[in-house]
Amino acid sequence: MNATKHLILLLVGGTVAGVLIGFLIGWFSNNPEPAASTPIPMADPTVSKILMDEINSTEIEKYLEFLSSEPHIAGRDVDEVILVEYIKNLWTDFGFHVEVHPYKVLLSYPNQEDSNLISILLDNGTEIEKSTPSEKVLDETQESDIVVNPFNAYSPSGDVVGNLVYVNYARVEDFIELTRDLGVDPSGHVCISRYGRIFRGSKAALAQEYGCKGLIIYSDPIDYTVSWVDPYPDSWFLPGTGAQRGNLQSYKGDPLTPQYPALDTAWRMRENETTLPKIPVTPIGYDDAIKYLEKMGGNEAPEDWFGGLPIKYKLGPGFEGELNNTGKIKMHITTQNEMATTHNIFGYIEGSVEPDRYVLIGNHRDAWVFGAVDPSMGTSAMLEMSRSIGNAVKKGWRPRRSIIFCNWGAEEYGTVGSTEWVEEFQKLLSSRSVVYLNIDTGVKGNYSLQVSALPNLNALIYESAMLVSNPDLDEVAEGRITLYDTWAKRKPKHVDNAESIPRIATLGSGSDYAPFVQTTGISAADFAFTHDPALDIRSYPVYHSVYETFELVRKYIDPGFRINKAVAQLMVEIARRLIDDPILPFNCVDYGEKLKEDQEVFKSAYAQLFSENGIDLTLFDNAIEDFIQAAKELHARIDAPLDTSNVLLLRSINDQLMYLDRAFIDMNGIGERINFRHVIYAPSLHNTYASSAFPGLSDSLFDIEADLDQPGRWREVERQYSILLYHIGSAAATLRDVYPIKGHSNFQSRS
Repeated sequence: MNATKHLILLLVGGTVAGVLIGFLIGWFSNNPEPAASTPIPMADPTVSKILMDEINSTEIEKYLEFLSSEPHIAGRDVDEVILVEYIKNLWTDFGFHVEVHPYKVLLSYPNQEDSNLISILLDNGTEIEKSTPSEKVLDETQESDIVVNPFNAYSPSGDVVGNLVYVNYARVEDFIELTRDLGVDPSGHVCISRYGRIFRGSKAALAQEYGCKGLIIYSDPIDYTVSWVDPYPDSWFLPGTGAQRGNLQSYKGDPLTPQYPALDTAWRMRENETTLPKIPVTPIGYDDAIKYLEKMGGNEAPEDWFGGLPIKYKLGPGFEGELNNTGKIKMHITTQNEMATTHNIFGYIEGSVEPDRYVLIGNHRDAWVFGAVDPSMGTSAMLEMSRSIGNAVKKGWRPRRSIIFCNWGAEEYGTVGSTEWVEEFQKLLSSRSVVYLNIDTGVKGNYSLQVSALPNLNALIYESAMLVSNPDLDEVAEGRITLYDTWAKRKPKHVDNAESIPRIATLGSGSDYAPFVQTTGISAADFAFTHDPALDIRSYPVYHSVYETFELVRKYIDPGFRINKAVAQLMVEIARRLIDDPILPFNCVDYGEKLKEDQEVFKSAYAQLFSENGIDLTLFDNAIEDFIQAAKELHARIDAPLDTSNVLLLRSINDQLMYLDRAFIDMNGIGERINFRHVIYAPSLHNTYASSAFPGLSDSLFDIEADLDQPGRWREVERQYSILLYHIGSAAATLRDVYPIKGHSNFQSRS
């Protein structure tokens, strides 16, 4: 009995003590003693100068010349053996721990012995006006025995014959206009489309949806040349024999293992169970395209469908004149899918204080041909960043957090390598990753910096750009000394305001940042230099063609490699802050303000329609205002004096900053798109390159007024609206202090 009483007293005493200790911890947390507080020290600023000064344009040029010396398509020896060993050896020399992760995935290649071919098939079986199977060699820099002929990866093989129909850019609005307004049904015909405006895989999917038997995609000179300059090799503009290779899959990652990594233990789908295209697709140059387009019959196309060829653009179907009765277009496609191994390479430096927090910097390695721009300009910059960081560590720098450099395989096939790695390690990455910084093409023009990022990184990017010297000496002569100065002038957020900050776009899914954002909710940014928009061209003109060579970069895009050096310096400074700042340099208030801006754009388009259908947008207002208020409260706590010796306090605040984008992840996916999960920013429904704000809601509203099932569509709009508001509220909750948890209920407990 005495023992029992003694045990009861111990339990009661322990409970009382626990309650008392909990009360005291809570009281002191909310009433910190001012005398014990100290300001948070910034990371050592001398490291910034060491890192940026080390970046060397000569080293960047050396890397690029080697990387682009031979074609290096994914799954083949140059990319998977020679370049893997090259990067692995460099990182080892720079002082990194290096690992290589292989994945067995479905890739796709043209049949070099039986090339893809377009022709006009006559009644008697004769084929005329055959397309050229390979691009013309215009100088010695393109000469190689391993150039693959132009093709679209994952196109099915086969022969199709039919009348030709012109579908402009093959966007959904083009097909709607073609069928509703212009009276042409593309079903059962072969379609021909211009490259540009949307992802080529979206063109293929829409052509299939509208019943096309096959799709030919060509690069129109209006989108890839200018009339007053001769094309390559006399400039960087696309010659008529150039054709753009590229993949067609709208799903990202290995097509056979969606949502799971392509490991030896993986269960794989059969090809006919995937979402890969079911119709043959192939690219051609504009020298070939004109042979078919100039012969087309039917009505004249709308004026805004005209390209830059010296012809009358007609819709079809079929040809005019004699060929109207005697000739059809024939597609002979021999592209084949096959299993291949691709490799990701990683270089690690372990953090000295927070080794379980990762700052990831990445770029892909594979290219359709020589890939001097895409991706080797980015690879060269990344290698020079890693050399700079390795040297700083050798000189005594001890990074606070762990650094992981990532070089991805098979990105050109649909971010395959990065997606498989994120799928394999998503649980670990979700809990430990601070950020992912991506560079792909790096320098695809010499006009202005171009950045896409999630909004919590914007302030850090601006601050870092102000520290980088302007690579444009003409701009320096006019008083614009920093990279930021010319960026603000040439890409202002507000074009009518001379004091405007630069524009930072949000992220779609055009590169390896996509799985980090969309699968795990890791904050990310993507960096490049781009061309003058006044040229009115789509990307850089020789994109994914055989003419994308080292000489093209050296002579026309970045002579002296000053621009790529500046991009590398910008990224290494951003990385340094994320690696070393005791409090992570994320700005959640900026995120809230961007939400507000995007909401205003949304309301200007849909407020009237929502009102007419009885949906209250004030709930949207309230959700965003609540998020902004929570963000302000968090940053007020950060800005107040904090005890930096309290490692748990620093960790708790950093976790709130780091995990913000995790709160925007819906594991059910965006509508029916299960591979996209970020409810605030995800790729547009019909263009995976572009970013859409509030994508689930935007998808549900697309072309809603034309839908015959209005009640059903508005029911889905209401569902997506609810999902969006829920996630904004959840994200706001993650930004608030530990106690109390703020809910939506007005219930008050009685004590």
